[in-house]
Amino acid sequence: MKLVIVESPAKARTISGFLGTGYVVEPSIGHVRDLPRNAAAIPASHKKEPWARLGVDTANGFKPLYVVPADKKKQIDHLKKLMKGADELYLATDEDREGESIAWHLTEVLKPKVPVKRMVFHEITSQAIHQAVASPRELDRRLVDAQETRRILDRLFGYEVSPVLWKLVRPKLSAGRVQSPAVRIVVERERERMRFRAAQYWDVAGEFTVDAGGFGATLSSLGGVRVASGKDFDREGGISRDDVVVLDRAAAEAVVADLAGTEFSIRSVERKPFRRSPYPPFRTSTLQQEAGRKLRFSSQHTMRVAQRLYENGYITYMRTDSVSLAESAIAAARSQVIELYGKEYVPESPRVYTSKVKNAQEAHEAIRPAGDKFRTPDQVRRQLTKDEAALYELVWKRTVASQMSDATGESVQVRLGGAGASGRDAEFATSGRVISFPGFLRAYVEGSDDPDAELEDQERRLPAMTEGEIAVADRLEVSGHETKPPARYTEASLVKRLEDLGIGRPSTYASIIQTIQDRGYVWKKGTALVPTFTAFSAVRLLEEHFTDLVDYGFTARMEEDLDEIADGQREMVPYLEAFYFGNAHPGLVDVVKGAFENADAREINTLPFEGPEGVLLRSGRFGPYLEKGEQRVSVPEDIPPDELTPERATELLEAPAGDRVLGTDPASGVPVLLRNGRFGPYVQLGENGDGEKRPTASLFKSMHPDTVTLDQALQLLTLPRMIGHDPTTGEEIIAANGRYGPYVKRGSDSRSLESEELLLTVDLEGALAVLAQPKRRRGQAAVGPLRDLGADPATGWNVVVRDGRFGPYVTDGGVNASLRREDSVERLTVERASALLAERREKLEAEGKEAKPGRPPG
Repeated sequence: MKLVIVESPAKARTISGFLGTGYVVEPSIGHVRDLPRNAAAIPASHKKEPWARLGVDTANGFKPLYVVPADKKKQIDHLKKLMKGADELYLATDEDREGESIAWHLTEVLKPKVPVKRMVFHEITSQAIHQAVASPRELDRRLVDAQETRRILDRLFGYEVSPVLWKLVRPKLSAGRVQSPAVRIVVERERERMRFRAAQYWDVAGEFTVDAGGFGATLSSLGGVRVASGKDFDREGGISRDDVVVLDRAAAEAVVADLAGTEFSIRSVERKPFRRSPYPPFRTSTLQQEAGRKLRFSSQHTMRVAQRLYENGYITYMRTDSVSLAESAIAAARSQVIELYGKEYVPESPRVYTSKVKNAQEAHEAIRPAGDKFRTPDQVRRQLTKDEAALYELVWKRTVASQMSDATGESVQVRLGGAGASGRDAEFATSGRVISFPGFLRAYVEGSDDPDAELEDQERRLPAMTEGEIAVADRLEVSGHETKPPARYTEASLVKRLEDLGIGRPSTYASIIQTIQDRGYVWKKGTALVPTFTAFSAVRLLEEHFTDLVDYGFTARMEEDLDEIADGQREMVPYLEAFYFGNAHPGLVDVVKGAFENADAREINTLPFEGPEGVLLRSGRFGPYLEKGEQRVSVPEDIPPDELTPERATELLEAPAGDRVLGTDPASGVPVLLRNGRFGPYVQLGENGDGEKRPTASLFKSMHPDTVTLDQALQLLTLPRMIGHDPTTGEEIIAANGRYGPYVKRGSDSRSLESEELLLTVDLEGALAVLAQPKRRRGQAAVGPLRDLGADPATGWNVVVRDGRFGPYVTDGGVNASLRREDSVERLTVERASALLAERREKLEAEGKEAKPGRPPG
């Protein structure tokens, strides 16, 4: 028996179908060994070592301490049993550094006594798999070392720098070799937006007619001086050059009046042929960018969908820096172009693309449809989910278009002008384009982060005209414009920026972008990535005390150094020693020590803010706030930093219903606060700060923060409210407010209430009447949660108890876990819920599934 080990169950199923009898294909279910995730994972024999916290023996050649995670032990035992009956071991993990590392770890754990063969392929088709079995290779130790160096480097960076953030900025933050520069990029763009000052300018547009038809044109110059457009202003709202004239409304209207009755003539008609070539096939980063633009997929979702397509044999390996195609793939693409569009759409010679990415990784192919004959999107649509079909079509179109002929045509630039009543010359300009042969545009038009840029791929025909011809002005109109701040990054544009800077690897961008959201550094407003105020503090700390670690050039050079280790040009241990202990520059140990000793937390968390006099903006452990003398007012977390203007700050400071004390709870003697959160205003019993979870309750939709009273707040804080006991069963009946509205609950049975006000007034008789109503069918309004337990102490995500088809369960919005028989909904603690969710996450990982991120408390 030949044992073949791959990473995932899906990949195992597909390959098993190709190999048939004589082969057993089993998944490792991801990584089989890693550095300890937490203190509990450190073996007892190493717990007292000074380096145990890191999982890396920094005093002994940076030797890593590898452990088998608890959720992988069962699968490892299973693989060991299979090894006993195997006469050959094939390691068929992915052909990249991470895959090579997993293969090496498998040999270290399984300790095979039979021949070991490294089986490599970049697509999962019958031909590719059989070819990989017939021509295996040895494990590439250089790739293993390169991956190990990255893992150790990332562990040292994260585990040494993150505690500085915990102490000086906020608990549960993290730092990372690529993560931290990525946050800095987003923060720097927001700083640009904060410095931006809008400028207004006006122009004149006209509708003109010549013998052959009509066309539109825009005023381009007055008296021989060019009229300013948006590109002439700098980001502070000033004009960047002195050889242009800026029109305001009055000046633009004066131009229109001056040109009334003017006879215009065509002054020049410039015709130029244009030719456009197709784009290369996708690599990892360009796939993420285009899927983000065209399909609105997040980077992480793109990679998950691509993974499924790869593992099920629809596309080639999706983690690649290469844009080259195999000869068989080129032939398949050209054949399909001829079949679908005709011979004239194929160039005489095949197109050959080479990567322009610095330090491109292993020699994979580009991402393309799998096989030597491509299946069209229509041929696979019924076998795929909606998202899989959409991504496959994107890959197919891009691949086919890459082997098509150029698009050709003619561009036309026209200038026309005349003198106004004042004698001042006015010149208008317009342009057009005619596509004579669409070429690759028949199959594919690339998206853009700039919607205006997409218009370049569309035709704009102008009527035939000649120099000297009279053009009649049918209408002249003025229009005002305002310069716009630089656009925030989207996931697609952030991926492009990271790649342009040479920071990180495209294969990690999706997880990096998800991590900076999960850690509270960035949130999404539509598709735009908005940095939190916490991100500003963290970046300032890193810029001032860890300058190199967030320097783009330094980070890119680290990437090059790691590539040199992969190529055998540099040794791992000396490199890590220089990074950690220092060489020509201070090492990480000294830099961290210096930050702990010298960084001023108050200064770090005082953010740049041009607000009212005497007002400071600070980032605190419980969110951003404004400070004016003794007054403190929370800043709602859904205000983007560039929108916190002096006017908005004054509004928050003067608002009667800001983060204020409503009074004192007579039962406990602690203050009752009205606060603003990302999900709206809420009341809270007691101040934060001692680590204890404070009772909170959202305001009813009918309540306004300006008018809410202490009595109303105290009533809200009674929720969930125990109404009474069912006279038949003795079960408690409670009234509670959930994410989906108000409801009453008896045991595992719940019903929605018609209004939030009923939560405070419904009595036992009324509750029993509501519970006697039939349950709503699937698709009707969802029943609210049974309980809101608050933030998970391990993750910070909000945990609620819900009633499901198979009984009550806890969820943080990303992972669900059923309650056990011994668990009671009413007595369940957030700590117990956290343990159930953690156990469920481990089980999902063991099954090769990825746990979704949860929701923050609101």
